[in-house]
This record gives sequence, C-alpha cells and structure tokens, in this order.
Amino acid sequence: MLTESLTFAQTTHVVGLLRNRSPLVHCMTNDVVQTFTANVLLALGASPAMVIDEDESAQFSAVASALLINVGTLTPERARAMRAAIDSANAAGTPWVLDPVAVGRLSLRTEFAHEVLALRPAAVRGNASEILALAGEHSGGRGVDSTDDAAAALPAAQALARRYATIVVVTGERDYLTDGEPVYSVPGGHVMMTRVVGTGCALSAVVAACCTLPGGRLAHVAAACALMARAGEQAVAASQGPGSFVAAFIDALWQLNRETRA
Repeated sequence: MLTESLTFAQTTHVVGLLRNRSPLVHCMTNDVVQTFTANVLLALGASPAMVIDEDESAQFSAVASALLINVGTLTPERARAMRAAIDSANAAGTPWVLDPVAVGRLSLRTEFAHEVLALRPAAVRGNASEILALAGEHSGGRGVDSTDDAAAALPAAQALARRYATIVVVTGERDYLTDGEPVYSVPGGHVMMTRVVGTGCALSAVVAACCTLPGGRLAHVAAACALMARAGEQAVAASQGPGSFVAAFIDALWQLNRETRA
C-alpha cells in the first residue's frame, strides 16, 4: 500500500483554484448544517446553492458545477428529489459527492445510499462507521458519531473505491483517501471540530467543489481535507470554546483564501 502526503504548496494551490474558478456547488444537505456549509464554501471562494424541490433540483444540478448528496435529514420526498438531481447531474457530466450520514443503523438512508452508490459518485465522504456500513461490514456507529477507527475502515474504503470507480474519504483523527490503490493520509484538525455541528458535512461540500477542479482529483480531494484540518487548528488557537470556534473557523478559511491573492 502506497501512502502519500500533501505539501503545503499543493493545498494552497487548490485554495487558489477554488477562488479563481468559484465552482457553484448544489448542496442537497441536511437541515442542521445548511448555513454553516454555505459559509464554508463562500469563505473559500466557491458558491453554494441549496435547491431541494424535486423539479428544481433536477434542473439546477444540470447547470451547477458539482452536486452534494447528504442524507442527514432524509425523507422519502427528499430522496426522490436527490435521485432526480443525481440523474440530471450524471446526464450533464456533473461530478457529485455522497455523504452517507448515519448509514447502517437506519433503513431509509441505508437503502437509499446503496441505491445511489451504484450511480457512481465522484467521491464518497464519511466517518469510519459509515464507510464500513456502506461496504456491508459490521460497524459500531452511533448516529453521526463513529465508534470505529479510520485506519480500520481503509480496506473497506479501498474495496468500495474499486467497485464503484470512485474516491472514498474516511475521516477521523487522521483522514484516509483512496481511489482503490493509492492512499493519502491527512493528519491535523482538532477535537473541537467534533464539538460543533457541520464540519464533516461542510467538508463533503468542499470535496464536491474540489472535484470540479482541473488536475488530479484524488490529490485535490486530499487538499480539501488538509485545508479544513488546518483551519480547525488555527480556529482553536483563536477561540475560547465551541461558539467562538465556529466564527474563527470561517475566518481561518477566509485567511487561507486571502493568502492565495498575494
């Protein structure tokens, strides 16, 4: 197994691409994180849109740069809208990302995630328990919280990546990314990122934005993980608790954006 790492220059290059290209990300995400996700994308120079009506979502995903499917607050109606958006995105050649929130313990989202996984997302981003469950293996997830180690889920991630010709991102204390064989290992971040709502979901949106960029997609997705981890570290140093951390995190992403303007 080949494990690769990113340089700081590679990460900042991706931030510059995001700012210069400003990809429009159609976020069909859970209700709890919409504002935070939008602000994360805006801080990095991307453009968010949250379109959830079935007819409109199909229309919009055809013109968006990327599509995010996050099943955190899934309903049958929203599942139909998401499926319509995926079909439209695939027809238009638009990359889309699956975030299988809490898959494995709840039937509606688990069945839906397996259904759309066959439609070949550009990337899948989840915690270790979600990736293990998606691969059909035993997992110990508790809702959105993982009780499994990210490294332990890597073989399942590689199998999923090979089977569906996609990139699989397993996030945890250290993130692992694979398209089947090569593996990126991304350290960093801070436990405070698990004490506020939305950092993982927002990362999935940034992954979607990075899937639109020219060049090596796996390295770009690894850069998404790295820049979010770096922002988390900087935000902790500038905050006094979860409330101020959220504002400091957005500011840290904005500072990464500004650094590429020099």
